[in-house]
Amino acid sequence: MRYLHTMVRVQDLEASMHFYCQQLGLQESHRIDDEAGRYTLVYLSAPADTKQAKETQAPLLELTYNWDTETYSGGRNFGHLAFEVDDIYQTCQQLMKSGITINRPPRDGYMAFIRSPDQISIELLQKDKPLEPSEPWISMENIASW
Repeated sequence: MRYLHTMVRVQDLEASMHFYCQQLGLQESHRIDDEAGRYTLVYLSAPADTKQAKETQAPLLELTYNWDTETYSGGRNFGHLAFEVDDIYQTCQQLMKSGITINRPPRDGYMAFIRSPDQISIELLQKDKPLEPSEPWISMENIASW
């Protein structure tokens, strides 16, 4: 058995692509537009997984966009996606500069949470060991749910 992908349904493909690619830094691996089924599937990979994703089609994040309007709920019930980052503080600072709310700041130098436009929780974890706790992160409060 091997892990292939996680699928999340999105309501606005353009907003989701902006969030996952321009703001979070994922890269599009490939996409499928199915006119008969009236949906688009976009497969994304983390930069460190790009080579493997192109060769094996895994590990990937699959964004499913149904062309007909549909309301999705329960993003928090989904759980979360998790990504390892080289520098949790730098990543969170960059996300904040691009307009992303840090729902759970990395007060511990190790873990933070943000949300996608569809309210999917995304966990960011510091690679290797936690960074030394520092300001402004130590003093930052949680914002909404994560």
